[in-house]
Amino acid sequence: MTSLRSTPSQTVGPYLHIGLTWDDGPFAVLLGTPGAVWITGRVFDGAGTAIDDAMVETWQVDPEDSCSRRGFARSDTRRGQFALYTVLPQPVSDEAGDDEAPHLDMSVFARGLLHRVVTRVYFPEHADRHRVDPVLATVPPARRGTLIAARVGDGYVFDVHLQGADETVFFDV
Repeated sequence: MTSLRSTPSQTVGPYLHIGLTWDDGPFAVLLGTPGAVWITGRVFDGAGTAIDDAMVETWQVDPEDSCSRRGFARSDTRRGQFALYTVLPQPVSDEAGDDEAPHLDMSVFARGLLHRVVTRVYFPEHADRHRVDPVLATVPPARRGTLIAARVGDGYVFDVHLQGADETVFFDV
């Protein structure tokens, strides 16, 4: 009896910037939109090395609080970091009618991952809402900080750690 070897699994990347370009690129809103900010960050592997061939995409409820249109942006990390231009999100109600704190939904694609990983980006200005956010309530208190961007100048920094001691919280969606 002959035994057959398994076909290797295909990981996402590292050629994300070739096949997954987005016409608007990193712009969820037009440059110069009132209140718009840059959100930058790096994606780190388990050894703490920045990954230069990952891709990050974010989406959110649009400023009119309409779930039918979503602010979407996509950026690769070829320049050492991702950079996304958007407005701060509005609060949104979940299916149970509970208000979630303003946040961006984020997907990360990188070599070595069999599937994208999904996380959220919360903002420090809404700390009072973090305490009652139904999704953050499911995250152990010691890990919640991995989901909160840091205010730097007139924008924000949000680093993603795929593994390790500072691993970002990811959600099974």
